[in-house]
Amino acid sequence: MISKGCEQCAKGGKMVLFVYGYCDQRDCFYCPLGENRKNVNTVYANEREVTCDEDVLTEAHRMDALGTSITGGEPQERLDRTCHYLSLLKDEFGEDHHTHLYTGITGGRENMRRLSEAGLDEIRFHPPYELWGDLHGTEWEDILHVARDEGLTPAFEIPGIRPEPEFLEFLDEGAAEFCNINEFEMSDGNYRRMQERGFELQEDHMSAVDGSREEILDVMGDHEKVYFCTSVFKDAAQHRNRLKRMAQNVRRPFDEVTDDGTLVYGKTYTNPDRLKSLGVPEEFYSVKSEHVEVAWWLLEEMVDEGDVDDGQIVEQYPTVDGTVVERTPLA
Repeated sequence: MISKGCEQCAKGGKMVLFVYGYCDQRDCFYCPLGENRKNVNTVYANEREVTCDEDVLTEAHRMDALGTSITGGEPQERLDRTCHYLSLLKDEFGEDHHTHLYTGITGGRENMRRLSEAGLDEIRFHPPYELWGDLHGTEWEDILHVARDEGLTPAFEIPGIRPEPEFLEFLDEGAAEFCNINEFEMSDGNYRRMQERGFELQEDHMSAVDGSREEILDVMGDHEKVYFCTSVFKDAAQHRNRLKRMAQNVRRPFDEVTDDGTLVYGKTYTNPDRLKSLGVPEEFYSVKSEHVEVAWWLLEEMVDEGDVDDGQIVEQYPTVDGTVVERTPLA
């Protein structure tokens, strides 16, 4: 089963709103947060650092967002902030802008009520790993019913460390709507801690942990309300599709959008008057302070024919920082 939030994520339509980098759960050896996100009080919308509400809305419009996922750290630890952004997004984009939130604490009824009133649609609980298998009869069972009472869709989202049949029991009992299992991964933020516990990468894989998939799929994979999200899918589909949406929205008439969601254009230090004298239409180039950006195929042709002395083909991400992927000199 794929939830509405996951459907939007697969299309690249979910903006990721990182609201708070601190978390009280200090024993999560698998926490993937890197140094730039862990224990910070900074908000990020995708890769954009947020300094005002307009930054959030600009980023959502930039990617034509269908919805937003709220994450951290622990979003419930900054509930006023989290609720503010939920209301902001719903006011801007309407009720169809689907929102879900990841949390590692229960929070209680008052938090569930406030989140629901602010516009949260779906809440995904991640109980501490050491409690797996002993969740029945605890606050973790109670909060599922409380969240549903307050109008939220309650679910689990857990890392694929090991199979745990108790999560299936919650699904069969109707307490949780679905359970997402993320393929267990090693990142820059957790690599050392993971190695200390004996985890290793899969052969020929940059992030997935060896042996983390097969047993989980054997035990939990056939349940209709369980979705196993692979690291390859997250990288190859979710992230790429988000870049593609963004690229289509921000591209200029002369930018080419690649299959990876990057933008390709030409760059030259030639005087723009030279391009005008060659008859290049104005919509095919843009004059910057120290250079000119132009359709790459036009620039390549002009350099080949000797009409322009210098140039390069630039490939970059459509994100706000415009990170360059590759530069290819033209000679």
